[in-house]
Amino acid sequence: MPDTPGVPGQGAGPRDGARTEKDGVPRSLSAVLDGRTLPGVLSWPAGRPVQEALDAALAAGWQGTVLDLEGVTDKAEFMTRAAAALRLPSWFGANWDALADCLGDLSWWPAEHGGRLLAVRAWQGYAAAEPDEWRVAESVLADAVARWRDTDTGLAVLLTRDAGGPATARR
Repeated sequence: MPDTPGVPGQGAGPRDGARTEKDGVPRSLSAVLDGRTLPGVLSWPAGRPVQEALDAALAAGWQGTVLDLEGVTDKAEFMTRAAAALRLPSWFGANWDALADCLGDLSWWPAEHGGRLLAVRAWQGYAAAEPDEWRVAESVLADAVARWRDTDTGLAVLLTRDAGGPATARR
């Protein structure tokens, strides 16, 4: 498969290090990208383009993609967006257990260097429309982060309030 920006499973290759706060990337993300802190579920400052996070991840040798939830108000659409954004395998069953299985395996999104950054954009509308379902989504994401935390190719999730429109996902 050819390298395609934003496609999970495409290698990013080593880069010359993560951006620091002086370069515009908050310390919490910078510390994860350069290995000073274990990956986790992080928040992204309101009004800051998520593209900055994706660029920093790429520069650090990480892969990144965006799960854009703009306009999503139900579980079915959440699953559709997740499947498309992550290019989930054909066996993905479009339910929480299947999403947990996919995020717990990640053989379909290999990372040769660094790790994987999943930026979840515009999630607030879904959380307001389906608070119980959003709590399940948060739990699935947190469990996946924990599963990959102590590996060389961790998974970090960035919850963003990006006001600048959808990002161009980077690999």
